[in-house]
Amino acid sequence: MPELPELEAHAERLDRQFAGAVLDQFVPLRFTVLKTARPAPNDAAGTPLRSVTRRGKYLLVRFDAVTLVIHLMQGGRLLVDTKQSAKPRNGQARLTFRPRDGHPVPALLLTEAGTERRAGVWCVSGDPLEQVPLERLGPDALDVSAEDLATDFATHNMRIHGYLRDQARIAGLGRLLANEVCHRARVSPFAMTAAMGHEGVERVRLAIHECVDEALAVERTRDDMSSSADRPAVVHGRVGHACPDCGDTIRSVSYSSYTVAYCPTCQTDGRVLADNTTSRFLR
Repeated sequence: MPELPELEAHAERLDRQFAGAVLDQFVPLRFTVLKTARPAPNDAAGTPLRSVTRRGKYLLVRFDAVTLVIHLMQGGRLLVDTKQSAKPRNGQARLTFRPRDGHPVPALLLTEAGTERRAGVWCVSGDPLEQVPLERLGPDALDVSAEDLATDFATHNMRIHGYLRDQARIAGLGRLLANEVCHRARVSPFAMTAAMGHEGVERVRLAIHECVDEALAVERTRDDMSSSADRPAVVHGRVGHACPDCGDTIRSVSYSSYTVAYCPTCQTDGRVLADNTTSRFLR
């Protein structure tokens, strides 16, 4: 699933290309794509797109009357659509724009690969940050302070890997960055947040910034959003390979829908965690 760096860079690209373009119409290509009934997305028809921004893992396409809050989920993309095919592959919704200065403006096409059909659009009026689905999000990953992180660690005692993926605690990180942050901070993915201490909190905060900043720098060199396999990683997706920092073999604990990747030498004092969900995990 795209995370903060991919979505931030993509929002920047789309904002540069489409800000000021006047919406012609919003066309839902599948009935499941709209997650709200009011306001209607076409309340924005005939008005200019003010900006494309990001909050957590959501894209915000802002018009004066309506903000389209878009979640791409695992297989979604918001693509520049020059062909505007009548039946686009994996198409979920399309935004078309009126010509600008006598020149045609491409459309924006929301697609979703796979069969889950979980990508969607929420249409909201007023401040979108105070409404569903954004009101439940925790602070953005790059905005959280060490003090706030320490307080929340103590209040919500949970495994650090799960904490980093919980959008209600901290917004914008996912499986890849959770693996990378834990490795960068030199903490076990199953360390408990309440036991992190001041030094551990600061290491995690710095690791979040470093991992996000490095990934964002790479994404900003691209013309479109990367796929998961393209994203730079030290441990994520590299199980069985040598850790570039110490040379130990990168290990994993696998679940039905994701894998926790880690380096024993860098993160667990050399101990290998049992790869099943009923184990007594290292803390």
